[in-house]
Amino acid sequence: MMHHSQVKMNSPDSARDVSIKQEAEDVSIKQEAEDVSIKQEAEDQPHLNVLHMVVCKEEVSPEQERSPRLLQEEPEPPHIKEEQEELKKEQEELLQRPEEPVGSTLTLLAVKGEEENYDDEEEHISSHCSEIEVELESDTEVTEDSDDWEETSGDDDDERRDKTFSDSGSLKKHQHVHTGEKSFNCEHCDKSFSQSGNLKQHLRVHTGEKPFQCKHCDKSFSQSSALKTHLRVHTGEKPFQCKHCDKSFSESSSLKKHQYVHTGEKPFQCKHCDKFFRDSSILKTHLRVHTGEKPFQCKHCDKRSSLAGNLKKHQSVHTGVKPFHCKHCDKSFSQSDELKKHQHVHTGQKPFQCKHCDKSFTCTSGLKTHQSFHTGVKPFHCKHCDKSFSQSCHLKTHHRIFHTGEKPFQCKHCNKIFTALSSLKTHQSVHTGKKPFQCKHCDKSFSELGNLKSHIRVHTGEKPFHCKHCDKSFRISSLLKTHLRDHTGEKPFQCKHCDKSFSHSSALKTHLRVHTGEKPFQCKHCDKSFCRSSHLKTHIHVHTGEKPFQCKHCDKSFSESRSLKTHQYVHTGEKPFQCKHCDKSFTASSSLKTHLRVHTGEKPFQFLTGQ
Repeated sequence: MMHHSQVKMNSPDSARDVSIKQEAEDVSIKQEAEDVSIKQEAEDQPHLNVLHMVVCKEEVSPEQERSPRLLQEEPEPPHIKEEQEELKKEQEELLQRPEEPVGSTLTLLAVKGEEENYDDEEEHISSHCSEIEVELESDTEVTEDSDDWEETSGDDDDERRDKTFSDSGSLKKHQHVHTGEKSFNCEHCDKSFSQSGNLKQHLRVHTGEKPFQCKHCDKSFSQSSALKTHLRVHTGEKPFQCKHCDKSFSESSSLKKHQYVHTGEKPFQCKHCDKFFRDSSILKTHLRVHTGEKPFQCKHCDKRSSLAGNLKKHQSVHTGVKPFHCKHCDKSFSQSDELKKHQHVHTGQKPFQCKHCDKSFTCTSGLKTHQSFHTGVKPFHCKHCDKSFSQSCHLKTHHRIFHTGEKPFQCKHCNKIFTALSSLKTHQSVHTGKKPFQCKHCDKSFSELGNLKSHIRVHTGEKPFHCKHCDKSFRISSLLKTHLRDHTGEKPFQCKHCDKSFSHSSALKTHLRVHTGEKPFQCKHCDKSFCRSSHLKTHIHVHTGEKPFQCKHCDKSFSESRSLKTHQYVHTGEKPFQCKHCDKSFTASSSLKTHLRVHTGEKPFQFLTGQ
């Protein structure tokens, strides 16, 4: 050990300088021998991770160089001797401790800092510690004979030796990374943690504690990192930049998900089917298709949904809130995506192109519905009959019309109820008189865009709906649907007053007027009324003298299309109405009806006496 003493010397004469210098060298040699002894002791104890010992070379002052004898002869102060004895005891206790894992650096610190009484000396000691520490690090590279070192050395420990710690507690915490030890257990669940701080954060999940408050809004968070991320909502900061495009994100996790768009990677696979997903949350939502889980319950009715977004849309039915307003017209919507779709009506934009034909659509749902015409796929099956549909909404409407009779859509202006929302919307135009969709070819207006589209085909002559049984085509799909019943013979609309059935609902509705006597179509020129609008239209030609149906074979014209059709048989010689009792045929159904009385003997016209 070194002696801490200060000796005042008088200026020596030149004759003694050589002798004094020689004695100083002898002291230096003795000190070096003592240093080697301490270093040897360190090599003998490689398992010590941190020995609080610092071997420091003390600089010899000029006065001490000149007076080595006085330096040796002067006795040590009693308090220094006592402290050295205490230090020696502490060293012995450290050597007797159980073996600890080898750290990244073997550091020897040999002097306990004399903090209270020797502040100046502590600074002096610390200025030389680094020299000896570096020297010891190079000297303590353990040889092949060291069994203790071999257990923890190798390629894996090359990385460990890179890390250093200021205290043994930090090193101990770090070593849990390598050992996998998790000694801090949650009392509320079965989770364990390697550090008490992590357990403390986890406990807030159970307690609901959120100590980190946002200064910009009323949100709170259980972790400071979550608050830090949230603050970017207010600052607009997006520090995570995509290297493939110019998009930036406020969270690293969002960037990671976005990068799958560029790489095409879909790491999350469904265990029930062969679908893959870019995001675990999307997979979680998809799994509800298989499990049937619908965790989101409407608080106003008993409807449940598998998606929170769908529930939110549904609730607007109860609240009536429509916060998204169209800037081109007076329509409002409950969802922003609905507004976006609607705006395509004004812009004319149709970004969704059919790959089978040249048709485009304003929304993906329109394209999906259209593609079913090409594929013929009808995945929605009625459980009451053998009908299938390409859309779930069509199946629902079918259930209401044919099986349940449910009419959930009520007009707020009158007491009429409807099976389909589209029917209600069409009806409401009767009350409002609004017809915002104007035909550019004529002066007609319509309350619905679909009706306008169908009408425009009158001008263009387009008939995109083709019958697969014959060569007929139609402007609208409903007409094709009705026509197909001529081939199938299906008549699903049954009269409740008689045994007649009809292939479409409008024919049943017209027929019912025979039983009720209702004639809602009134002629404005006379007092006649009709049960059909077509009959009224034909009758008006009596007043106007108009005969719009011209024969292409002669100069005759007719007020009704059926009269023209009957007349054309004169030119063609066709007699389509065949008597089932004989071989006679007729050009008109009325002529056949009259002829049949010959076979039946019917005489409906009675002769009255006196007339």
